[in-house]
Parts: sequence; C-alpha cells; structure tokens
Amino acid sequence: MMMIIRMMMMMMTLMIRMMMMIRMMMIRMLMMLMTRMTMMMMMIMMMLARMMIMIMMMMMMMMMMMMMMM
Repeated sequence: MMMIIRMMMMMMTLMIRMMMMIRMMMIRMLMMLMTRMTMMMMMIMMMLARMMIMIMMMMMMMMMMMMMMM
C-alpha cells in the first residue's frame, strides 16, 4: 500500500519536473526569432506536452485502480 503511494508521489514529482522543462523550452523558443522553424518546433513541443499529460493521466488512473484493488 505504502509503496503504491510512494510511487504516485514519485510520478507527481517527475510530471512537475517535466512540465517545468517543457515550459523553459517553450520560453527559449519564444525568445528566438519567430521563424517558421521555431513555430514548427513549438507545435511539436505542444504535441509532446499533450501526449505526456495524457500518459500521466493514464498512470494516475492505473494507480487509483491499484489502490481500489488493495
């Protein structure tokens, strides 16, 4: 039981760190000249962020299920 909770906490910290990294990258991209290339990169970054959020949600759901099972 405690192990699952600990794993959830770890996931949360990881997610937060990832989000921070993505935000920093976004800011860096914005600071660069607004060329087509940077725009493309930004779009890719947005897609990646969305995918990561989806994955995290799935993980959380799975964790909840496990908690229920216990």
